[in-house]
Amino acid sequence: MSALFPTYARSALSFERGEGAWLFDENGERYLDFGSGVAVTALGHSHPHLVEALKAQADKVWHVSNLHRIPGQERLAERLCEASFADRVFFANSGAEANEAAIKLARRYHYANGHPERTRLIAFEGAFHGRTLATIAAGGQAKHLEGFGEPMPGFDHLPAGDIEAVKAAVTEETAGIIVEPVMGEGGVRLIDPGFLRDLRALCDDKGILLIFDEVQTGMGRTGRLFAHKWSGVSPDIMSLAKGLGGGFPLGACLATEEVGSTMTPGTHGSTFGGNPLAMAVGNAVLDVLLEDGFLERVSETALRFKQRLAAIKDEHSDIFEEVRGQGFLLGLKCTSSISNGDLVKALAAQHLLTVQAGDNVVRLLPPLIIGEAEIDAACEKIEAACETVAPAAAAASA
Repeated sequence: MSALFPTYARSALSFERGEGAWLFDENGERYLDFGSGVAVTALGHSHPHLVEALKAQADKVWHVSNLHRIPGQERLAERLCEASFADRVFFANSGAEANEAAIKLARRYHYANGHPERTRLIAFEGAFHGRTLATIAAGGQAKHLEGFGEPMPGFDHLPAGDIEAVKAAVTEETAGIIVEPVMGEGGVRLIDPGFLRDLRALCDDKGILLIFDEVQTGMGRTGRLFAHKWSGVSPDIMSLAKGLGGGFPLGACLATEEVGSTMTPGTHGSTFGGNPLAMAVGNAVLDVLLEDGFLERVSETALRFKQRLAAIKDEHSDIFEEVRGQGFLLGLKCTSSISNGDLVKALAAQHLLTVQAGDNVVRLLPPLIIGEAEIDAACEKIEAACETVAPAAAAASA
């Protein structure tokens, strides 16, 4: 029996090494990784620039308390700000921590401006913001809240896309609105850019804050550095993680000067957040993402992949209802004749790794560095998996 907490329904697979978009198990069998550690290994496995950066820093210093200056932090923060709406950055170790910081910051901002009653956030049904007590309350999903007592107060959940419902929900206690530009865990549901623009206008009108959770969607995943750039609006606060560290634990909370400056000494902190190793890798990730033409190639390649998936969906309409998402955050919505869990297993049997999502969706989250060869291989494996599940799908729909 394993000594680990039984918190994951793990597969029997175990991997020894990775190279680019491929993982190799203990027997040397290779698997095409279109899960990317749930959108984490944005530049694939063992990317030489990231490996070199981590090794070089490991030879210098691993940990320095945030009681002292950490030059790598300052450099990464400046670069993130230059590439975004933000003026201030707080570094953490995960997306959940980044969202915790965002929630605290929204409350702190209003406190510092004479409105301590503004503590509530409007969130959206089907969202996922992390696994801490505050972030499961922000997500509001019963399956994540069950067994942990009374949910942390301060969150009002509404259907995404209904701006009139949002307007009606704003009260004198509302601090802001938190939203994912694409709901990854929630079924790869793309939020209408018009709705995001309406939220921005509402926040400006009511003097409340707009928070974008870009933990999964950020760092090039949708073909732009941040997914909200497709909408043409910017938030007041944004959370990042996953692809930001390319596989090394790293999260960040970004904010405007007006908002971020209210987090004065002692109001928040992290022992390991922004450590030199993470900063070396984070800066190396940005080196690659900000190369001329890199994100343009991501968009072009992702569009071709989505078109290929649409053709597969049309050919296997008994298995797939819809292709969803943007960039390399894509989802295959399964019909009621098959569960996404069964399809994920069938794909793994074809040596293609994918990730389940809500609404009976299979997520496809390949590294941003993939090319036509990997797309061809993935499509062949999806076609083969469809053939294996087709009899069960036919029986279920009969």
